[in-house]
Amino acid sequence: MEIKATDVKNLRDMTGAGMMDAKKALAEAEGNLDKAKEILKERGATIAAQKAERVVAHGVVSSYVHIGNKIGVLVEVNVETDFVARDERFISFARDIAVHVAGMNPKYISADEVPASELAEADDKDAYIKEVCLVEQPYVKNSSMTVQQLVQEQVAHFKENIQIRRFVRFELGVVSTC
Repeated sequence: MEIKATDVKNLRDMTGAGMMDAKKALAEAEGNLDKAKEILKERGATIAAQKAERVVAHGVVSSYVHIGNKIGVLVEVNVETDFVARDERFISFARDIAVHVAGMNPKYISADEVPASELAEADDKDAYIKEVCLVEQPYVKNSSMTVQQLVQEQVAHFKENIQIRRFVRFELGVVSTC
């Protein structure tokens, strides 16, 4: 089956995948765009798993101050190379994480950070983890994916390990124990 350049471009626009990756996924999916998107998503998860142990020594600190100046966020997002850390798409991704933190108010980055005593008090542990852990939350700009899936998408795009290292959220009038 011949893959049209317009189909490759459409898939790239939807997923951010490279040209050859999009073309291969379309060929494997026999031209089916939805199936090709799923193939790229699976490949992204595989790439993320392979790169999870690689050192992330570079990155950015991104900020977001919500309209009205009552909520502000700083987030550190790390990546393997300074080349990627300077990329506009990576910088935009880090800012999107800061926007998400402002809107969803997570307490922890991942489930392994939740204290056992706090988790024991929760009626529904899975629901509680999805509520308080950043990477488990539905992404604020696209609720069909979690923040972890967004990170995996970026790992697949940049072909480097990416980690959300830490964040702090300030809200006017709210006392925190930081």
